[in-house]
Amino acid sequence: MLTDQQISTVKSTIPLLESVGPSLTQHFYKRMFEHNPELKDVFNMAHQAEGTQSLALFNAIAAYAKYIDNLPMLTSAVQRIAHKHTSLDIRPAHYDIVGLHLIETLRELAGDVFTAEIEDAWVAAYGQLAEVFISVENGLYESNEAQEGGWQGPRQFKLVEKRIESELVKSLVFEPVDRKAVITYQPGQYLGIRVKPITSENLEMRQYSLSDQANGESYRISVKREAMGVPGLVSNFLHDGLRLGDEVELFAPAGDFVFKNNGKPVVAISAGVGLTPMQAILENLAEQRSDVEVHYLHACENHEQHSFKKRVKQLASKLNLTHHTWYNQDHDPEESVHHGLMDLSTITTLPLEDGDFYLCGPVGFMQFAKQQLQNLGVDSDRIHYEVFGPHQDF
Repeated sequence: MLTDQQISTVKSTIPLLESVGPSLTQHFYKRMFEHNPELKDVFNMAHQAEGTQSLALFNAIAAYAKYIDNLPMLTSAVQRIAHKHTSLDIRPAHYDIVGLHLIETLRELAGDVFTAEIEDAWVAAYGQLAEVFISVENGLYESNEAQEGGWQGPRQFKLVEKRIESELVKSLVFEPVDRKAVITYQPGQYLGIRVKPITSENLEMRQYSLSDQANGESYRISVKREAMGVPGLVSNFLHDGLRLGDEVELFAPAGDFVFKNNGKPVVAISAGVGLTPMQAILENLAEQRSDVEVHYLHACENHEQHSFKKRVKQLASKLNLTHHTWYNQDHDPEESVHHGLMDLSTITTLPLEDGDFYLCGPVGFMQFAKQQLQNLGVDSDRIHYEVFGPHQDF
């Protein structure tokens, strides 16, 4: 338990953190990877190159300092990050390494300003935060392992099916090498996957949304081909380098962006490959033979990049489903296909007063969609969203 003095000292360093800015976390990562290069097999080095991971960590540190005396304010963020950590197999030993380099970074950047009192307060504060994460993550690990088909850590799976869904998206189905059952999951959750692309110096770990209804036997993800380069390293390897029968390591399903059928109308809004969790939601509702009111709104560049188009039409005959699509580049003679950017005000049947709205896609798109929903009177607590990579609020 932190003392009042330690809390006061940590909060007093907020101006110092703000003056240093993201350079604090840039220095931290540089230092950590120099001393512990094995962690390059855990962290997404593409995000390091882009600088997005450094910015996300800085924002997290600043938020912790701000709310250190009111930790319940951080509960949702802790849950979100803890789920991500389990998909990366983060363990207590990792917190010891991160804590060491965080304190040494503060010492090296702040110089004489980093007094013994400040060091003592930050060591205690980091220890408290680490305990919170370790406790939550241990609970998630144990819960996963206790369920039928559950496990902790990496598990060997093989690729048994590869299917083209559109010009840029392929679905991949994995079955466990041990041929035993696999844990179920909630629509909206994702899988952690670890692979070793030929062009990479490190093991690479990524997360991909599950795009099908849980079946207890296999997992399906649907992956978009990216522009060549580091940002698309793993996705393009899954497209081109992974062959049927090849093995990968998977981590148990995780994620706090989940669909829960509470009987209220559902509105799923996606763009590009952000349709993958929405597909899982639709498949789940079809499996349950649900009669809940469903609206599915999707945006993509053109009909060649429209994944699962045929399958959604099939599901429309099984569900109380209305669907609309926006093509940015071309037209389509179908009545449910629009041209240009998504305009939610044109869909007059949306359950604005009582529906639950689920968003997934590029951050800019979700900001755009969320603002439209709020302009139409939808309460923020009924708007749920998923962001991959370093988390961003909007």
